[in-house]
Amino acid sequence: MFKRYGRMVAVLGLSLAVTLALFGPVPMVGAGTADAADAEFVFGLLLVGPYNDHGYSQAHYEGGRYVEEKVPGARMIYIDKVNPADRPGITIPQLVDDMVEKGARLIIANSDDMKDGIREAALMHPEIRFIHCSGDDVLTGKAPANMVNLFGKMIYGKMMAGFSAAMATKTGRIGYLGPLVNEETRRLAAAAYLGARYAWETVRGRNPADLKFQVTWIGFWFNIPGVTADPTQVAQNFFNNGYDVVVSGIDTTENLVVAGQKRREGREVWAVPYDYEGACQGADEVCLGVPFFNWGPGYKMFIEKAMAGDWNSVWLWLPPDWKDINNPDTSIIGYAPGAAMAADSREKLDAFIGLLGSGALKLFKGPLNYQDGSVFLKDGEVASDSQIWYLQQLLAGMEGQSSAK
Repeated sequence: MFKRYGRMVAVLGLSLAVTLALFGPVPMVGAGTADAADAEFVFGLLLVGPYNDHGYSQAHYEGGRYVEEKVPGARMIYIDKVNPADRPGITIPQLVDDMVEKGARLIIANSDDMKDGIREAALMHPEIRFIHCSGDDVLTGKAPANMVNLFGKMIYGKMMAGFSAAMATKTGRIGYLGPLVNEETRRLAAAAYLGARYAWETVRGRNPADLKFQVTWIGFWFNIPGVTADPTQVAQNFFNNGYDVVVSGIDTTENLVVAGQKRREGREVWAVPYDYEGACQGADEVCLGVPFFNWGPGYKMFIEKAMAGDWNSVWLWLPPDWKDINNPDTSIIGYAPGAAMAADSREKLDAFIGLLGSGALKLFKGPLNYQDGSVFLKDGEVASDSQIWYLQQLLAGMEGQSSAK
């Protein structure tokens, strides 16, 4: 079980709606502050990729726009392409200093890669509030009191992605286009595999030995020419070698683009993108759906608290709102089915989501072994959040590297 560190609280297994209720109503007027409707509150957003990448960074950018729409007085400033390739020699603390000079009173860092830099910046600016999306500094006690960790339980979205892929495949060969290798990306790839395995074996009644699930990592969240493997070429290789569905774990939509090219050549192939609700746009013939992040409500909650002077250092790993996973005001994780998904598969996906939401189906349940044959979960054992968060290897049955070489 995760630990508590003083006022730092880990909140596990609660939806955003329940978390809002747990934290209580957020007053719009704090002690000694002006009415929030009359006072501008500037918040900054650091994006690892382009703000319009049709993927992870755009999902965060849209979350910021949601806050501007919903919270009187809130105004966003942002810096995108915050990565060593696009901004060589520029540090996170330097970018934070720039935002503070422009009036930012709360700053959001959207990538795990910003972990060390955003912690350093938070220590340098104790008067500023910080949200790190991903990360575990609050859990480990490294976070200063002005920082929170916020992330969504995308393991469920990835289970839905894997399920959709396995319902569509005609060859039993599913490719997974992975970014860099770390605990987050391993658990998400594993979740996609578990969703695919359930659909293949339990729903379709197929032989588990006939399902092939290959993970190929490119080395970063998106393509950096000369640094990463080319995701377009990786997707091409999957389709050229008999894989007919490619699930994306990267921030951009190369798998969709290549799938569309193959479909125009007469190939029956599909793709599942990632991160952004609108990712399927323009790819109706191949898109099976997209698991997406909805950052707006979580951002809104913390920004209102900062405006009210009501702040605690917490770690939140929030599941979907199972009453309506695509509710834009309550669910941090959603799944938008694509036009290429067959009607029968859509019905079975809805039933699958219902089982996950009710707790009747737990896919991180033993017996499950790691890729090297060691035991991950004993027979009947259900994984804790900690075991899933810190997943050490890919699972037995998956192909691909469990660590970077």
